[in-house]
Amino acid sequence: MSLPVLPSNFGAENFKATAKFSAPVRRPIEPVGRYFLAHATRSLRGHTWSEYEKIEAEKNVSTVDETNEDADLGDEEQDAALLLHDPREWKTADLYAVLGISHLRWRATEDQLRRAHRKQVLKHHPDKKSAKGGLDQDGFFKIIQKAYETLADPGKRQQFDSVDEGADVLPPSPKSEYDFIEAWTPVFEAEGRFSKKQPVPKLGDMSSPKSEVDAFYSFFYNFDSWRSFEFLDEDVPDDSSNRDHKRYIERKNVAARKKKKTEDNARLVELVKRALSEDPRIKLFKQQEKEEKERKKWEREAGSRAAAEAKAKAEAEAAEAAAKAKAEAEAAKAGAKKNKEAAKAAKKKNKRALRNAAKDNDFFGDAANAEAIENEINFLIDSFDDEQLAEYAAKVNGVDAAAAKAILIEGFKAQTASGKLSASILKYFA
Repeated sequence: MSLPVLPSNFGAENFKATAKFSAPVRRPIEPVGRYFLAHATRSLRGHTWSEYEKIEAEKNVSTVDETNEDADLGDEEQDAALLLHDPREWKTADLYAVLGISHLRWRATEDQLRRAHRKQVLKHHPDKKSAKGGLDQDGFFKIIQKAYETLADPGKRQQFDSVDEGADVLPPSPKSEYDFIEAWTPVFEAEGRFSKKQPVPKLGDMSSPKSEVDAFYSFFYNFDSWRSFEFLDEDVPDDSSNRDHKRYIERKNVAARKKKKTEDNARLVELVKRALSEDPRIKLFKQQEKEEKERKKWEREAGSRAAAEAKAKAEAEAAEAAAKAKAEAEAAKAGAKKNKEAAKAAKKKNKRALRNAAKDNDFFGDAANAEAIENEINFLIDSFDDEQLAEYAAKVNGVDAAAAKAILIEGFKAQTASGKLSASILKYFA
């Protein structure tokens, strides 16, 4: 690469130093890294890829000590189809089954992977098979190497786990009888392995409170998955002779990933929706909420009923009191009327007694002035109030003529003295 030519007018006066150059230091630079070392080893020793993989497998075997923990790893027997699997199609093989740890799968630790690989290498090494007179299984040995290389690399292992159908747990058959917690717990544990957010909430049990159950379903409804599906990508050609074709394959892979991602999200939503609809705890919570609403409604209505009853009672008491008051008023009115009539009758009787006081006594022996006597007695009666009328009527009752006359004269004097009766109108009793 050549440096650009300086402008023709650029001189020393245009150059401004910002700092001094540091003292030069000579350092050796060498290519490093496992991929360079692998390339250098193959080149220097003249090994093919297959030979190099065998050597590396033997090294891996020699770096892992034989322990009792190996007893439970790699003992799974691979079926005939897997042993005869085409090594060129190794990506379609169950890599965990290849290493004999299909029961562990994504839960397997790095150490468990290494020990399982060691056992498979010892078991399926081509040299060992040949020594036993067995068939050539170099192809399956290559798959073992590919499986270990993939699963030992965290990034590549995540890609494979993203599409590992062997780790999927299917939900129970619809409309079948099953224990909800027992059947769905492993399903959500398997789905939870794809969550970017950890830890993943548990399904819980039948005694889990509503808040925890709601939080669980909310988490899975808003599930943030790291599944990429790129392990299923179509291989992009290594040569760069046809760049358009490479870009086409890359775009095709990206589109396929997006489609699988969308389908998987929709699948999980439907799965969660179904679990929510079949969860007996949700039905129990709804029943409890319904009962609580009915209880509150009953309490509200009970208060309304009590208020209505109190109002009805008050109205009944008011009506009863009004009726009683009316009856008392009517009775009082009737009594007053009766009293009034009695008083009126008594007044008539008293008037009659005063009039008869003169009449019954033959007008005091002066019958010639009978009319004058009656008129003046009527004047006297009219001037009396009820009490005076009763008083004088009682006085003249049963007395002789002289006494009766004297009583009447007393009354005339009293009334004229009080001004209730004019003396000018009196002749006989003047």
